[in-house]
Amino acid sequence: MAQPTRTRSELKVAPREVIGKKVKVLRLGGLTPANIYGHNVESQAIQVATEELKQVLKSAGRNEIVYLRLDGDDPRPTFVRDVQQHPVTDVILHVDFLQISLREKVRADVPIHLVGVSPAVDTFGGILMHGLDHVTVEALPTEVPSSLEIDVSPLAEINQALHVSDLDVPDGVTLLTDVEQVIAKVAPPAVEPVEEVPEEEAEEGEAAPEGEEEAAQEEPSEGKAEP
Repeated sequence: MAQPTRTRSELKVAPREVIGKKVKVLRLGGLTPANIYGHNVESQAIQVATEELKQVLKSAGRNEIVYLRLDGDDPRPTFVRDVQQHPVTDVILHVDFLQISLREKVRADVPIHLVGVSPAVDTFGGILMHGLDHVTVEALPTEVPSSLEIDVSPLAEINQALHVSDLDVPDGVTLLTDVEQVIAKVAPPAVEPVEEVPEEEAEEGEAAPEGEEEAAQEEPSEGKAEP
């Protein structure tokens, strides 16, 4: 399976001298503090224009290469590895970029997306259970897929399952996750339990035999004198 064509994401960044709590000033000025670390590079504090960063983060997933231009140097290939956001406002507080070598394989977690409709669900009312939501792969940075899809339409019977071995993996990508792991399975439809009536309540609701009813009517009422 061939890889889809990717657009190139690039960001212009600058060295950062402001550190600690003072980075609030950077954010007020439209800049986001960040760091580069990784392949043959010492960790370096940088800053990037917030609006440009937002645009790149919208288009580039976790496994998309983002090229950083620092002080006019050659673009550095990186992965976005951590984005810290304010828990209430979602303002980007800090970003970590992992510098990589395009000639060395990397390990990455790739999300799995389920597509299609399972006949066992559509026809028999089965419940589609999700197993793994990602797999770990090894590949060159340019060949790491942003996501993998698996079609659930082969699931035609209750209790059928799809495994990691059923994934269609692109050329040049090696699966590291156990191929027997379940990705999706159709469980039987839920059956609502029938409420049982307690035995005592059933007995209370039973009618008395005919003879007993007549005898009860013929008995004199308590407290009345016989003539």
